[in-house]
Amino acid sequence: VSGRRVFVTGLGLVSPHGEDPAKIFERICLGESAIRLVQSGVPELGTDVLLASIDFEPGDRINKADLLFMARAAQMAVVATRNALEDSGLMADGRGPEEAGVYMGCGLGGAEILQRSYRTYFERHSRRVRPTTVPLIMASGPASQVCMRFGIRGPAQTYSIACASSSVAIGEAFRSIRDGHSDVVIAGGAEAMLNDGSVAAWQAVGVIAKEHTDGAGASCRPFDLERTGLVLGEGAATLILESEERAAARGAELLAEIIGFGASSDAHKLTEPSVEGQERAMRNALEDAGVPADAVGYINAHATGTPAGDPVEIDAIKRVFGATAQRVAVSSTKSMHGHLVGASGALECAIAAMALHERRIPPTANLTVPDPACDLDCVAHVGRDAPDLEAALSNSFAFGGSNATLVLRRV
Repeated sequence: VSGRRVFVTGLGLVSPHGEDPAKIFERICLGESAIRLVQSGVPELGTDVLLASIDFEPGDRINKADLLFMARAAQMAVVATRNALEDSGLMADGRGPEEAGVYMGCGLGGAEILQRSYRTYFERHSRRVRPTTVPLIMASGPASQVCMRFGIRGPAQTYSIACASSSVAIGEAFRSIRDGHSDVVIAGGAEAMLNDGSVAAWQAVGVIAKEHTDGAGASCRPFDLERTGLVLGEGAATLILESEERAAARGAELLAEIIGFGASSDAHKLTEPSVEGQERAMRNALEDAGVPADAVGYINAHATGTPAGDPVEIDAIKRVFGATAQRVAVSSTKSMHGHLVGASGALECAIAAMALHERRIPPTANLTVPDPACDLDCVAHVGRDAPDLEAALSNSFAFGGSNATLVLRRV
């Protein structure tokens, strides 16, 4: 599809590896894991739980009075967006561009607020649930709070599509600019569901990793024969997207170009992925971008580390890339930052953008004994230089069979 070109001109991250994009990318390229054992305090969950959690204190960047009206995910989104606006040079007197759109992905909204209200009602037998509970638990909270905190008056869109939420948000933001509906969009995602109830629910699905004998950091092992499941993370990632004309007019620094977006539905099973659905998303994205598969040098895979899921994505990549599949580098950075669910696509898109900018491919940590069913170049342990890297894919495949792929190009 022809149209206006769309560039990434700013990044803002709140991640298990920190907030500085350059330092985050360096730590990831070194294969450093942010996964740790966290004391649960709930016997049913076990003494300790594997998580990629964040020691997040927003108090110095968000007014204390405002914090009362924000769930944790919204707080992270506001801080990530502040970082992105400052990185892009678009912050002026604490405000962003008034005409901007805000497209955010969020899977569960204010999960900790919902748990607190249930405890108030059922454990304490009190009807004094806080009046702010309903607006705080909404998945639209991050987008709404970003608009309110930075004076943004363009369209505010929220995409709640499980693990594909923020990839779809970025993809739709890209389309809005490409097709002439917007000139600048604040796009990304936020998720904070590491409360007891949410973790217990994920454990019940049977997809959570067991602690590895080499320690917590070795427990998320995508593509490895000893993989046992995923590790939940939390955080937020915001990308500033601008049209070529707008970015050029203000002399903006360009990090990467988004050139394609593809989506599909498996129409299959609730938690069992489909090769055909994932293949369709990647093909749709490449067709949208107008580039052949062999132009892509790197894929940031969705691969969460589940025994069933990883080989499906590898098979889908083989179908799309054919004879060139063995030449494309594939890695899962979830092995280090965990699965941020609704924010995972945005964080991984940011990582793919930095990989293109630095021409350096991040690794899959803990890939010690490759699964024969995952027999592509999965970049084990540490990153590597890629002097010819020109284009990358970022995959996000969700429960319910919702698939999204973004295509990025180096500038």
